[in-house]
Amino acid sequence: MAGVVSQANEGDLQAQIEEVEALSSIYGDEWCVIDEASMIFCIKISSSSDEPKLTVCLQIILPNGYPSTAPPIYQINAAWLRGPERAKLANSLEDLYVEHAGESILYLWVEQIRDFLVEKSQSSDAVPQPEKRNMTAEEEVDDDEDIPDLRTLKLNTDNEHLFLSQSDDDELPPIKHGNAITDRRSTFQPHLAPVVTPRQVKMVLEKLYENKKFASATHNIYAFRIYCEDKQSFLHDCEDDGETAAGGRLLHLLQILDVRNVMVVVSRWYGGILLGPDRFKHINNCARNILVEEGYVGSTDEASNTRVKTKRPKGKKTK
Repeated sequence: MAGVVSQANEGDLQAQIEEVEALSSIYGDEWCVIDEASMIFCIKISSSSDEPKLTVCLQIILPNGYPSTAPPIYQINAAWLRGPERAKLANSLEDLYVEHAGESILYLWVEQIRDFLVEKSQSSDAVPQPEKRNMTAEEEVDDDEDIPDLRTLKLNTDNEHLFLSQSDDDELPPIKHGNAITDRRSTFQPHLAPVVTPRQVKMVLEKLYENKKFASATHNIYAFRIYCEDKQSFLHDCEDDGETAAGGRLLHLLQILDVRNVMVVVSRWYGGILLGPDRFKHINNCARNILVEEGYVGSTDEASNTRVKTKRPKGKKTK
């Protein structure tokens, strides 16, 4: 019996590898590998290849047993798609799986979603595509809530002027990427950049969102802390991007560590399993790790019973 199960698992793995290779070849840049070892992928699907009107990001996890006995685990990321329409699309995907049980199904799913988008964009009640932040089942959000849009960098009215009043001479600072943490199929990865103006924060975010893997993350949480010499005070802000309270916790970490002139972004790709409070632990651990790696704070051993060091390089320009 064990031998039969082993053969089945090997057959499923081979089928998954072949399907992923085929999809990567067919869809090119639209296909994104989130975590190959955990078989987590994402594909951006649009209603039109020339002028996208409606877009959906389909995140997929291929579990053990797929395709022979288990369906793919999926999440549809599209803030504009809600209520009955979202249920209609999800039901159509599940009906396709039942109809083709035991077969590789992802290509059919992608094309089913594309057909849905084309039909929706051509209908009289088509809506413009609002690229809003993504949410996981760990968030409780009212469907009518006006969700801030990180991808278009819409800031609250209290801070928006700070991003618009800076000199055009600001340069894009170097961006560092830290090691990822994976827990129950959710993956967290930190990014760090030295910033001395709010406009540089905007530039860093724009640059990061040019990367298709970063843009496909379920959440991109960030916080920054800038010391204003002329006012002898700190300018800071944060963004949850749908991971409720995560931005504030990240900013609190920067304040506790007493770091300055730095922004930290933590990307999370949701894996379909709720992590509860552990997700905040991973976000802060990611952030602390990259701050240590880049020399903004000392390691745990160095900081023990001492005040955490702040990195203040002399004469170092941001690029």
